[in-house]
Amino acid sequence: MPSSPAPAPLLTRKERCKEGQKLRQSVPRTTHAEWSPAQNRSEPLDLLTRQNARRITSLIPVRYERMRASPFAFLRGAAIVMAADLSGTPTSGLTVQACGDCHLANFGSYASPEGNPVFDINDFDETFRAPFEWDIKRLGTSFVLAGLETGLSSHGARALAELMARTYGEEMHRLSRLSPLEVWLNRIDLKDAIAHFEDAKTRRTTEALLKKRLNSTRNSFGLIADDRNAPSLKERPPLVVRLPDQDDTTRQAFARYVDTQPPERLALLKHYILRDVIFKVVGVGSVGTFCAIGLFTTADKEPLLLQIKEAQDSVFAPYAGPALHIHNQGERVVTGQRIMQAVSDSFLGWTHSADDNGGQSGTEVQQPASHSRRQFYVRRVKDTRLVAIGTDFAQEGLKDYAKLCARALARAHARSGDPVAISSYLGKGAAFADAIAIFSVAYAAQTKQDWKKFVEVTSGRLSQT
Repeated sequence: MPSSPAPAPLLTRKERCKEGQKLRQSVPRTTHAEWSPAQNRSEPLDLLTRQNARRITSLIPVRYERMRASPFAFLRGAAIVMAADLSGTPTSGLTVQACGDCHLANFGSYASPEGNPVFDINDFDETFRAPFEWDIKRLGTSFVLAGLETGLSSHGARALAELMARTYGEEMHRLSRLSPLEVWLNRIDLKDAIAHFEDAKTRRTTEALLKKRLNSTRNSFGLIADDRNAPSLKERPPLVVRLPDQDDTTRQAFARYVDTQPPERLALLKHYILRDVIFKVVGVGSVGTFCAIGLFTTADKEPLLLQIKEAQDSVFAPYAGPALHIHNQGERVVTGQRIMQAVSDSFLGWTHSADDNGGQSGTEVQQPASHSRRQFYVRRVKDTRLVAIGTDFAQEGLKDYAKLCARALARAHARSGDPVAISSYLGKGAAFADAIAIFSVAYAAQTKQDWKKFVEVTSGRLSQT
């Protein structure tokens, strides 16, 4: 049997600090301001169309309708476009487990097992090992677009991206002085974070909002019909509906998930049985991927809601190298979430559908030959009202929200990256934050231009001229 490769030598903080500082010479921090579309840049609509080939055809119009709403909505749905663009920008060589779709609406709050609200990244469909700068540039762009849409001046919108990048650097510097274990256990308590908001009005409003929504898990988010004899899930057309031809696929995938759980999880799940399933149309970027909710109950009708969601290739995959030892895209998502989140869902797992032997139905996802199975991940159903607290208060407290997202992103990156090297590369000055602000403004302008063309083409105006 061949011997295992020797582990990489451990470096001291001083050595890692020197490595980070040395990278400034080969990739100056000011270069991160650069943005200009490549001469051979792919048309955004072409990239989206190729992505649609593996999505539910009947839902593509829903996806496009949501993306037409605004430049920010377009950014949310066009992660594949920005990933291609980011691949041509300078990178320091410092990689982390990246979110992959890092915009301000993909952060939020959820309850820890102890019932305490924590704030973190909450979407990992595109997670991948990649340059740390890519997440920061996408997040900065989202703040510029969101700021402009809420009425801020161009200067004010730029300042949001700069504030976010500066806060990221400050938080990474703080984390660089902690031990790896302390970094791993670090979390953002939302109540404490709100108490330190600078804007008093935002602080009061968000505290009241949080208090009101913390009890929402007690009624299963209003998804369960009020029928004690036969528990079932409620339809909410057109976003939560029954798809009888997908019922067996969903039930079989849930069964595979349960069968592959570790003994400690099975000790809990053995008390539940799957009672009902229902299909759900999800977020802007994920519209068209398969997603369903499963209602599990005990013999006494006590509920457990789990969501099964299709996982496809990350938009970063073509540009950041292969994902090692990943045989299921659901495993990629789950692994990324466990790495990045301080408090992860204990029900996270992955599964797959049966082999696809043809017979496409009206709601079937068209799969290329290399993907004979749909690949899924499973999690508990999120309390969307609790998750949305961040974006709700962001409308009137974007500065506080920018700092909160930056803290969460730095902590997530520090868990898998080298916080000492990253902090040393960033330094304590304004060079990196200024560069991110310049890039974010430029790419926001690019996004607005792409959005206008997208709206024109998808609304059929070109065919009428």
